[in-house]
Amino acid sequence: MSDGGKGKVLLAMSGGVDSSTAAILLQQQGYEVDGVTLKLWGGDTDSGCCSLADVEDARRVAAQLDIPHYVFNLGEEFTKHVVEPYVKAHTEMLTPNPCIECNRHIKFAGLHDRAMAMGYDFVATGHHARVVYSDGVYRLMRGVDEKKDQSYVLSMVTQEVLSHTLLPVGDLTKTQVREIAAEHNLRTATKAESMDVCFIEKKGRESFLRDRITLHTGEIVDMNGERVGSHAGAELLTIGQRRGAGNAVGDRAGDKQYVIARDAETFQVTVGTREDLEVTSANLRQIATTRPIDFPCAVTVQPRAHGESFEAQWESPELLSFSQPRMRIAPGQTAACYIGDECVGSGIVLS
Repeated sequence: MSDGGKGKVLLAMSGGVDSSTAAILLQQQGYEVDGVTLKLWGGDTDSGCCSLADVEDARRVAAQLDIPHYVFNLGEEFTKHVVEPYVKAHTEMLTPNPCIECNRHIKFAGLHDRAMAMGYDFVATGHHARVVYSDGVYRLMRGVDEKKDQSYVLSMVTQEVLSHTLLPVGDLTKTQVREIAAEHNLRTATKAESMDVCFIEKKGRESFLRDRITLHTGEIVDMNGERVGSHAGAELLTIGQRRGAGNAVGDRAGDKQYVIARDAETFQVTVGTREDLEVTSANLRQIATTRPIDFPCAVTVQPRAHGESFEAQWESPELLSFSQPRMRIAPGQTAACYIGDECVGSGIVLS
């Protein structure tokens, strides 16, 4: 622990209102705060959470609050751990989540290691989630603002990293965060949120992928193998998708049609009804737990950052069993597991 106060904190400042307000809260709580903005992507689509404008917003907020501000250029790491795997996953007919991989490799584990080597006691971010210490472990909890909760995208953070992580805005609603920023006249108080993937925001996913891989067209067939249409690229589709797959995805004989399967060799896409998508289990890979847990255990599964969750049994690290049939989670997506409001871990869906 550094001399004086509660310790020295390296705060990741994205240039948004959440991390800006986090800086205020940390100062009020007695921490010595330094700010850092991660420069991750500098291509033609430079926008979103790591644009030049965001770096400037973070720098100005830091100056206003009289805290040092640094910029770490992690472009090579970002390309290696986030962009290249994202592109490769599409060629393998997977549906990747690049924000989770960015948090896994760059914003948490990577930044944590750098911060500890530089003599900091903690790393902090503006994520809407909470870290609570109880019964000898650090627990990753949902943020107070249910609509803004970001624990899902932190579901792979390890116990070691959690023990050095501060999430100051997790106890606040988004409205309260903006009110605090406004009270301190921060330039980010009314700044709009960036909701898209930073490195494809400007051009769009199809254009981004088309510049990097060959998109394979093919036919769309129903569950009986009968041709019902064609698609512009199997790599662009995802399991469970209903719109945008061609003239077959819509209402057919009164039933909504969904993408059921993609063939990586023939590039044929199969569509069917919602019932055709229902499964009773999911196989996982790249499993991570936020703290030690005993298998099997009853959990609530959240298959997306926001949306419906459901009850399941985490039988073993590699297997989830559902209490009742559910729509299949697209392979490549992350299934986060909760016990109550605590996120205990996650895995990437294999099948």
